[in-house]
Amino acid sequence: MTAAGFSSSEDARDYGRGLLVGRAVRLRPLAEDDLPHLDRWWRETEWQPLQQPTVRPRPVGTAADLFRAWSANTDPGAVGLSVETLEDPHLVGHVTVYGASLPQRTGTLGIILGPEHTGHGYGPDAVRVLLRHAFQEMNLHRVELSVWAFNTDARRAYERCGFVVEGRRREAVFHAGRYHDDVVMGILASEWSATGPS
Repeated sequence: MTAAGFSSSEDARDYGRGLLVGRAVRLRPLAEDDLPHLDRWWRETEWQPLQQPTVRPRPVGTAADLFRAWSANTDPGAVGLSVETLEDPHLVGHVTVYGASLPQRTGTLGIILGPEHTGHGYGPDAVRVLLRHAFQEMNLHRVELSVWAFNTDARRAYERCGFVVEGRRREAVFHAGRYHDDVVMGILASEWSATGPS
């Protein structure tokens, strides 16, 4: 592919083949078989303080409709995809960008990984692939996210993907009997391009 676009049909096909593929993961449409795993990960109370504003045990199956809605991929301002490994393909998580609209062209990123799949680099790889899709196909100008201040592992992973801290919502989340800050992070299309998109 040239800076001006494709120079041939083969270039376009190569781009399509590689768009949703990273170093260790590929992004693919949600499958019904994914839902029990995603639902279980969403409901695990050990991990809820890192991803949800309230720890609240929920019945089996309650998150399935959420993931179906996030993965419908019918809205041009949103995309939701399952994350699977390239080697010995198996589901490791789900990633989404949602809420993008004109004129701002800003989407919000969300990701969940199965607890047993954290610490292997799958999350940052999935985020990088989704950013490529967000900037090269959705024509977004900016992608943002929020992360609780105490979630230091996630903050470091987002920084490795090029996100910068843009501000804080002070004492915006309540866990363990006290208030914690919500850190707002973002990345611009120009910043993503300058770092050599993967």
